[in-house]
Amino acid sequence: MKIKGLLFDLDGVLVTTEHNHFVAWKRTADDLGVPFTERENEQLKGISRVDSLKMILKMGNVFISESEFEIMLKSKNDFYLKSIQELNQSDLLPGVLDLLTQAKAAGIKLGVGSSSKNSNFILGLLGIAHFFEVVIDGNGVKQPKPHPEVFLNGAKALGLEPSECIVFEDATSGILAAKAGGFIDVGVGNPEVKDLASIYFNDLKEFRLEKYA
Repeated sequence: MKIKGLLFDLDGVLVTTEHNHFVAWKRTADDLGVPFTERENEQLKGISRVDSLKMILKMGNVFISESEFEIMLKSKNDFYLKSIQELNQSDLLPGVLDLLTQAKAAGIKLGVGSSSKNSNFILGLLGIAHFFEVVIDGNGVKQPKPHPEVFLNGAKALGLEPSECIVFEDATSGILAAKAGGFIDVGVGNPEVKDLASIYFNDLKEFRLEKYA
């Protein structure tokens, strides 16, 4: 079937702010007295900010009040946002700008489906917001990945069926969400999803749009 739409996860697919997230979450975990390394951080990939903090609390068997929870969420996000202020188009991952340009020229609809509530802000910093007709992020869904809501909402907003769209993801939760929604799922850049994804590329430079469009 000819593809009419491309839906992209943001972090790890279009740009990587993974280290920024890790540093921010480690700072939070340190404040809670919870041991936190890259291994624990891997478990947070693709899930919402709220669920990430819940997972860290569970890791350390720590309990905090609702007000403390909200304060920690805001502190983590403020620290993260400050750390990414210098992001620009040169930080895009390999092949991203060429694929977006090619797809736009071919009349293919483009969207972002991300757990991040900062998606629009980050797309603006990267100078690529104009490519996307729709951005569905953590502000616009009730069910986080691996539930397919974020991608289903994206396809609906583009006026397309899931089967007409490719979803690009780097996280297990995102691949599972794409599969559950009936999308063509493509894993990118994370060897952890290589066996799970229907199609896998090391980066978007390897993806050939003409094969699908």
